[in-house]
Amino acid sequence: MIWNLINTGFQRGSFNMDFDEKEAINLSRSEGNPILRFYGWKPYAISIGYNQRMEDFDIDKINAAGIDIVRRPTGGRAILHADEVTYSVIMKIENETPKSIYKFINEGLLHGLRYLSVDAELSDEGENFPALYRQSNSIPCFSSTAKSEIKCRNKKLVGSAQRRYGNVILQHGSILLGPYHKKIVDFLSPDLSEEKEMLKKEIELKTIDLKEITGRHISFDEAVDALTQGFADRHGIFFRHAEFVENI
Repeated sequence: MIWNLINTGFQRGSFNMDFDEKEAINLSRSEGNPILRFYGWKPYAISIGYNQRMEDFDIDKINAAGIDIVRRPTGGRAILHADEVTYSVIMKIENETPKSIYKFINEGLLHGLRYLSVDAELSDEGENFPALYRQSNSIPCFSSTAKSEIKCRNKKLVGSAQRRYGNVILQHGSILLGPYHKKIVDFLSPDLSEEKEMLKKEIELKTIDLKEITGRHISFDEAVDALTQGFADRHGIFFRHAEFVENI
């Protein structure tokens, strides 16, 4: 099985979301290999789900902090992208279901995490997958867990979302390297002041990052290498390194 491997490094939020969507649309219109991409965010960014309300956030405060805000092409809830590795997988559907692809992708990530000495597991229970993406009553993504998501010590380590483009699935998600994602609550709208304290506690109780697990900071490059190897070994994938030329 041959896949394309792309590492676009650290980019603005708009670039990252446009890139994922364009590649998904392109693959839906032509023949091509599945894609595994890794990327980061510069500056940090808040991404919100396709159907989520922008009004839930304090845009002035976000701008003052030098943080981007961008809408994802996928559903789900808001994420503050900071100290993390973000992945995306774009692949055609044959006989699979979105749920089976979700599990397939997370099995590859899980295998890679083991090369980082992370004893994680796939959640065997969780909220209803489609319904979870339609809800707007819980704003941060990492405050809930769906079936087959990656957890460690019963806390969420990887948050992901999907969208279908005809016969193609786009799935992307965040592997937390450090705890900065928890600061998303600081950028919620003042109208949600009553919910902030509850959401802070939820995120603290329900999320974990690689630094907390391993006791050291794992770099972006180290994580990417481990996750790539995990995919290759778990699913028998040969990766073709696709060249990425950054526009100047």
